[in-house]
Amino acid sequence: MKLLDLVESLRASPAATDKLLKAFVDANTFPLVEGDTATFFFWDGEPTKGVNLMHWVFGLETRQPFTRILGTDAFYLSLELPHRARVEYKFELLRGGRRRWIRDPRNDLQAFDPFGSNSVCPMPGYEEPNWIHPAENCRRGRIESFTLKSAEWGDEREVTMYLPNEYKPHKRYPLLLCHDGRDYRRFANMVDVLDALIHRREVRPLVVAFVDGVDRNREYGANPRQTVFLVDELLPAVRARYGVTKDPAETGVMGASFGAVSSLFAHWQRPDVFGKLLLQSGSFVFTDVGHHGRSELFDPVVEFVNALRNDTGKLEGRTHLSCGVFESLIQFNRALLPLLRERGMDVRYSEAQDGHNWIAWRDRLRDGLTWLYPGHLWMWYD
Repeated sequence: MKLLDLVESLRASPAATDKLLKAFVDANTFPLVEGDTATFFFWDGEPTKGVNLMHWVFGLETRQPFTRILGTDAFYLSLELPHRARVEYKFELLRGGRRRWIRDPRNDLQAFDPFGSNSVCPMPGYEEPNWIHPAENCRRGRIESFTLKSAEWGDEREVTMYLPNEYKPHKRYPLLLCHDGRDYRRFANMVDVLDALIHRREVRPLVVAFVDGVDRNREYGANPRQTVFLVDELLPAVRARYGVTKDPAETGVMGASFGAVSSLFAHWQRPDVFGKLLLQSGSFVFTDVGHHGRSELFDPVVEFVNALRNDTGKLEGRTHLSCGVFESLIQFNRALLPLLRERGMDVRYSEAQDGHNWIAWRDRLRDGLTWLYPGHLWMWYD
């Protein structure tokens, strides 16, 4: 039964409301997706004043009100979305004078992040990558950790290392430092992605050092102390323990959001250290006039990006830059692309019909890793 059929049936048989609604929800999966239209639906049999769709698509009003089906406590909302879109969302229920956010109770698709989880609406053109799960015969890498005493931060930091299956201590492997390492492993399946891409020989065997911030946004927000930590503490500690390169051209740093800011800032401060950058949805906010309109955490970020835009010096190295078109950061990332190229960097850029979230960053890892560390069986077709 389609939604229009349901509405007509309810008009014709108001006494059978609950029976018709139950038959409708039992016969469908939600959201209802037809062509480029997604229809969100809510009904749980309880009195409800209203329902809003809460989403993270920049350009749409944050609250999208549902329409009540006359004579019921069932609600629906139809939205036209891009063909390849992937949208994370929640429902806001208005009951008893209160507002409460919930996941879509009729949608089993979820995406997780450090704050919990959201429901997911994939449009017909979105396909989950086949390389996010290693093949059955994949030779898996291994994970081990060590504790680094940081004089710069005055505490101890856990460093989690990814070593490819073929790792041998006497060899020298490319090295990648990863901000927000715990979240990349947990929410972006990065260890599985590394195993799969290395097994497929699309990415060279490399060593990855996963690190995390404590006061994350202040540490990652274009903070010179984080550059000292990365360059003068973390890198020497990793190189002393593992067979990794000392060649800047084979040494990379990566991150998402403020982690991308920290990565680019470290390269800007120490271009002799990092020759590869993987920047995902960077919070590269800048101003031409006036205030940036965001929290004070962005003050040092804006100061850095403004200085970078006015700097005429050369930057060398290879960079992969990506962002989602549903993010408020998309224009800043688009503006950064020609700037980096003009400064001398070899940049590849990709966009996705997605937002500021871990699955969007996971889905761009293949683009980034194959650009920075291409394997024997990877070829680019421009």
